[in-house]
Amino acid sequence: MKTLTNPFFVDMERGARRAESELGVRLIVRTGAQETSISQQIAIVEEMTAQRIDAIVIAPGSSTELVLPLKKAQDAGIPIVNIDNRLDADFSRRVGLRGVPFVSVDNEKGAYLSARYIAQRVRGPARAAILEGIRTADNAQLRLAGALRAFKEAPSVQVVATETANWKIDEGFAVTGKILDRYPDLRLLFCSNDMMALGAIQQLQRSRKQGVLVASYDALAEAIKAIRMGTLQATIDQQAGQQGYLGIRYALDLLRGGAPPPETIIDVKLITKETLQ
Repeated sequence: MKTLTNPFFVDMERGARRAESELGVRLIVRTGAQETSISQQIAIVEEMTAQRIDAIVIAPGSSTELVLPLKKAQDAGIPIVNIDNRLDADFSRRVGLRGVPFVSVDNEKGAYLSARYIAQRVRGPARAAILEGIRTADNAQLRLAGALRAFKEAPSVQVVATETANWKIDEGFAVTGKILDRYPDLRLLFCSNDMMALGAIQQLQRSRKQGVLVASYDALAEAIKAIRMGTLQATIDQQAGQQGYLGIRYALDLLRGGAPPPETIIDVKLITKETLQ
């Protein structure tokens, strides 16, 4: 996985461990120090390839930079399962990485639902900003597209900033501060994951900025708490545990000569104060 500093991936591991227990496999969990530790994740794939691991299930930090290391693993006879963030399809096809099942959610739809929720709750002209994830990640690009679609549908909403905070809470704090310096009248903020949103909320509180509606993505426990407190308006449950579980199950299917579905899209759930009642 990308990291265990984000509780989303802790939930993903929990689902994978459930599959380990039910299916009788030995699961080795390796992660980078941070979600931006792409070179470290590449090194882990290369190490696993050298160790002749039986199968690799990966949530890649980058949709492009992990393709070549995974192709080498596949060439060594190691089945690959791609979860969470989709590997770049065109690049994979060009280098010959094929037959990799993909398990995730409709990231564009999830971001659309989350951003639409706050866009529909603002009256009059409103400036909006978006905090993006790692820009080379497919899921970050899709969440940006979904939020832009939701804000575009609201005639009174103007998107004034789209900045990356690389999925991180500290960068969410810092980048939100810079956006507020430029646009003190900001009223809407969509964050592409909860970690960035939690950092953004800290910045809003520190700046004593009221009236900014914040929406995000991942449904972490801290985000649910923030919704109950009213500092966050919406988030998206993308069932991380189910992604981890299916990744392990599909890897075992491949090892047994089976053919798991090429793509499995798990439902997203919009979480708001109303749904928590």
